Amino acid sequence: MVLDAASVRRWCRLAADALGRTRGEIDALNVFPVPDGDTGTNLHLTVLAAAEAADALPSGACEADTWRAVAQAALLGARGNSGVILSQVLRGMADVLGSPPARTGGEALAEALEHASVLARAAVEHPVEGTILSVLGEAASAASEASATGIEGTARAAADGARRALRRTTGQLDVLARSGVVDAGAAGLCVVLDALAAVVTDEYPEHYEVPARAAGGTPPPAARPEPQGPGYEVMYLLDAPDAAVHDLRERLDGLGDSLVVVGGDGLWNVHVHVDDAGAAIEAGLAAGRPHRIRVAYLHAASQDEQHRPHAGRAVIAVTAADGLAALFEEAGARVVRREPGAVPPLAVLAEAILAAGDEVVVLPNEPEVLALAEAAAERARDGGARIAVVPAKASVQGLAALAVHDPLRRFGDDVIAMTRAAGATRFGHLEVAAQEAVTSVGLCRPGDVLGLIEGDVATIGADIAEVARRVLDRMLSGGGELVTLIAGRNAPPGLAERLEDQLRDGRPDVEVALYDGAQRRYPLLIGVE
Repeated sequence: MVLDAASVRRWCRLAADALGRTRGEIDALNVFPVPDGDTGTNLHLTVLAAAEAADALPSGACEADTWRAVAQAALLGARGNSGVILSQVLRGMADVLGSPPARTGGEALAEALEHASVLARAAVEHPVEGTILSVLGEAASAASEASATGIEGTARAAADGARRALRRTTGQLDVLARSGVVDAGAAGLCVVLDALAAVVTDEYPEHYEVPARAAGGTPPPAARPEPQGPGYEVMYLLDAPDAAVHDLRERLDGLGDSLVVVGGDGLWNVHVHVDDAGAAIEAGLAAGRPHRIRVAYLHAASQDEQHRPHAGRAVIAVTAADGLAALFEEAGARVVRREPGAVPPLAVLAEAILAAGDEVVVLPNEPEVLALAEAAAERARDGGARIAVVPAKASVQGLAALAVHDPLRRFGDDVIAMTRAAGATRFGHLEVAAQEAVTSVGLCRPGDVLGLIEGDVATIGADIAEVARRVLDRMLSGGGELVTLIAGRNAPPGLAERLEDQLRDGRPDVEVALYDGAQRRYPLLIGVE
């Protein structure tokens, strides 16, 4: 038997199916690093992303392409602390088994597991014994000792070694000993390695055991530990040069714990538990471009933390610019101010939501604020309010949503109408490049004017007015009845008015609305409805 491309696909699919069947049992073991009961689910989703990527490859894909696809998909789809670590395990195995010339024997598998163990441990800022890391290390050692027996014996030894190490985790970590359970992430890894052994040996078990307790002891189940430590889990993908990651690690390590940073070659997956989710996102912004930002509230609010909001319905809008703040306030929203280039403190946004009313709609107005707004809303819901976050990723979308807001409608109907209005508004903006970079339309240099549509660079030029015209033409090519132009603080005098004149000559069917937003970073914001 060899671990060829077809076998890798079978392994990923089998592991995903096995974790899907056992994730409830694994979730129930989850007491470390926080007892949030989602480790099995996170591992399942991580491996499922890898399996789907492998299944999507053409049937003749080689080992290198298959391993590369699996590792990349796991990195992009990793969920939770254990999921991020498992993605690094797959990357480590891909480094060895997916590098030409193809190696598929027992010694190669043992080397792959050892490399995966080294990479996974290095990705965790403060490794803890009695977790997935120590079980992975034991599996790699067992595989190394059995490497001369061929790939079947090596895979079986790795799975058996992991199982033995799993049962020892209860005695290695105080929180596990008090709860009388094994580590949840390590239990999930055992399921993944059992699936690998099954594919390699062609011996498939009827079910996958998830041992809940250490061998030789059956202590009564303890109550789930009281939540301790930071209150928010922050995860994001980060486009950043490798050199920037060291400083990012130091900054995040000072903000919280459970820090794991995996990836390489300019793409990273960042995971950390913090009290200040906004600061963790700002650290990513300082290092590169964070995206797919997720913020989760780790602890249910205690009774003394719950606040009853004031009666009524309100809209909260987040913005950094004076002119935009005035626009939102004139339209009836309550504004939460943020510093330019930063996200608002989560506690500030949550308190603003709590104080606003019994029914609250939140307009984030920036992609980086969206995940933070969801976390703030989740926290505020514990106080009894009905809260909805409209996924407005630009100020023009937020203004469009606010334009159809009707407090006399049923709350659900109002949220639907606002969400539809935001979604029907295409958004673009101009930005001046601060450094040389490779974009989707070519190389840009400092001082170049970038025209972006929906967050992607669509055109590059030297003249702001010309770039703005090209962006408008591109956005209107798909139709539109209303164009909104919001001039920034650094826009050339009369820019919006000149564009309005051009639109009246070339597109007399389009209505144009001009505003002064006074935003610093973007000379012009554009909306098309």
